[in-house]
Amino acid sequence: MRKSALAEIVRMPLPTRPRHIEDLTVALTRLLGQRLGDKGRSDLDAAARAYEHDRFTESLRLAARLTAQAPDVPEIRELHGLSLYRLGRWPKAIVELEAFRALAGTAEQNAVLADCYRALRRWTDVDELWEELRESSPNPAVVNEGRIVAAGALADRGDLPAALRLIEKGWRVPARPQVHHVRRAYAMADLYERSGSPVRARELFSWVRGIDAEFADVGDRIRHLG
Repeated sequence: MRKSALAEIVRMPLPTRPRHIEDLTVALTRLLGQRLGDKGRSDLDAAARAYEHDRFTESLRLAARLTAQAPDVPEIRELHGLSLYRLGRWPKAIVELEAFRALAGTAEQNAVLADCYRALRRWTDVDELWEELRESSPNPAVVNEGRIVAAGALADRGDLPAALRLIEKGWRVPARPQVHHVRRAYAMADLYERSGSPVRARELFSWVRGIDAEFADVGDRIRHLG
């Protein structure tokens, strides 16, 4: 990818509400015709199945071909970007996910997009995307993911106190834990350990293990803390 590809991205503010997205089948038929549109829908479904089963190279191959055929379909750009993200191809993932954001008019993938920028140490972009996500609050799970990324970026910059303040804000042990709660608690525990608070880190890691004993390396983290 040319180095200028990212520099050419101009991120406009989101609209006050998400854009109306045309029905996927209708959009593909309009853009590609009936025969190619039907094939495009079939290929996108196949790409989504591959992605769901962690076959990211396969989902990328299909999504990239569809992007070339129908670049204005947000669902295609989203899956293309997510596939690139899962393969660690940050700059190309950014191009696709920025396109999705612009086409859909939503912050739904801001956490993933911010994580790509975090990998490239582009802190201003991380902060801007987190602020936009926090303000738009599409749903708690998405906001939690953004909070984890933003706090991690602060820690990457050496500001552990600010990272802890951000990831702790509003935290309460949920009565009905979901995956995003577990992810946030694990990230919080990691930051506590890094900041020299092993007791609090152990408490949170233990809570995570109580919900999902197989989550990441939580068992090893608890053993390491003694």
